[in-house]
Amino acid sequence: MAETKYMTINMGPQHPATHGVLRVVLELDGETIVKSTPHIGYLHRGIEKIFENRTYWQGQPLTDRLDYTSGMSNNLAYCLAVEKLLGVEIPKRAQYIRVMLSELQRIAAHLLWVATHALDMGAMTVLFYGFRERENCLKVLETVSGARLMPDYIRFGGLREELPGGFIDMAKSFIEELPGRIDEYETLLTENVIWKGRTKNVGFLSAEDAIAYGVTGPVLRASGVNYDVRKAYPYSSYEEFDFEIPLGTHGDIYDRYLVRLQEMRQSIRIVTQAIERLPEGPIKVDAPQYVPPEKEDVASDMAALIRHFKIMADGIKPPKGEAYASIESSKGELGFYIISDGTERPYRVRIRPPSFLNLGSVSKMIQGALVADVVAAIGSLDIVLGEIDK
Repeated sequence: MAETKYMTINMGPQHPATHGVLRVVLELDGETIVKSTPHIGYLHRGIEKIFENRTYWQGQPLTDRLDYTSGMSNNLAYCLAVEKLLGVEIPKRAQYIRVMLSELQRIAAHLLWVATHALDMGAMTVLFYGFRERENCLKVLETVSGARLMPDYIRFGGLREELPGGFIDMAKSFIEELPGRIDEYETLLTENVIWKGRTKNVGFLSAEDAIAYGVTGPVLRASGVNYDVRKAYPYSSYEEFDFEIPLGTHGDIYDRYLVRLQEMRQSIRIVTQAIERLPEGPIKVDAPQYVPPEKEDVASDMAALIRHFKIMADGIKPPKGEAYASIESSKGELGFYIISDGTERPYRVRIRPPSFLNLGSVSKMIQGALVADVVAAIGSLDIVLGEIDK
C-alpha cells in the first residue's frame, strides 16, 4: 500500500488574515486540511494577574485593553461584577445610558468586522464603506468619553460624568443614517456571486458542535441557537427594551455575516428606544463610601473634594465574597468572576473572553476544507487576540 504523507505548514503568527498574533499549524493533503491546531499566547499579557495587584479603581482601565474594539462593553462587564460585590443598585438613567453606549459600541465593532472580513475576501470597497460609518460612530463615543478606543467611562456605581451637550443629537443623527448604509453593504455583498462562493457552505458549525465548544455570540446564533445574555439574563434594564435576536439556519460563514448585519439593525432599535425613553435623575448611586461625588459637588464643596481624593487614593473595599457578571458583547458572552477578601485589591479575577472560546471551534470548521477557507473561517469568528491572550 502507498504511504500517505501530509505536509505541515504554519499559518501565522505573522499573517495579516489571522487578525493578530495567532498561529495555526495545518496538516495538508494537497490543498485539503486534514488537521489544524491553533496556538495562542504570543502576546504574554497576564491581565488577570495584573488585576490582582491593582486596586479595583486601577483595574478599570485594564478592561479597555482586552477586546480593544469594545471598550464600553468591557467597562460594563467589569463594573457589573464589582457592583454585585458592593450590593449597589444603579440609577435608571445610568442604566439606560449604559445600554445606549453598549449598543453603539456593538455597532462600531460589527462595522470593523464587516470591513476587515470583506477585505480578507478581496472586497476592498466595503473596507472604505465600513470605516466611513465606524468613524462617525467613534466620534459619537469620543464625544461622551473623550477617547476612541479606551473610554473608561462606565464606572462603579454609574458613569464617570453626565452626557455632554449635543450628544443625543449626534447619536440620533448617526443611527438615522446607518440603516441606509447597511443597505449599501448588502447591495455589495449579500447576493454577490463571489462573496457567496467564498462563504456559503464554508466553515460550517452545527448547533450541537457550537454548544459543545462553548461558542457564544453571533457565531452561536448563526448556528441557530437562540442564546443572548441580554435576553437570557437581562442586565442594565435590557428587559425593558423591544428587540429581536437574529438567528441563522446553516451555521456557515454566510450566516454569520447575515446575523451581524441584522444585529446592527437591532442595535439601532435599542439606541432609538434608549434616546426616546431616557429618564431624568442621577447618574451615580448614592453610596459615598464607594462612589466619588459629582463634578459639580467637588467644585463647590471642599468636603466632597476631600472625599473624592480619599476614595481614589484608598480605593474601595467590597465585603468578602465572590461575584460573576456577564454581558453580551459584540463577540459573545463576556464575563468577570471576582473574589473579594475585603481589601482594596481583588483576591482573584477570572475573565471569560468570548474570542478565546470561539477560537476553539476553528479546527472543527476547517477540517476537510481548503487552505483559502482558513482565512474566511478565522475572519468569521471576529476574534481579538488581546482578549484571547488576556
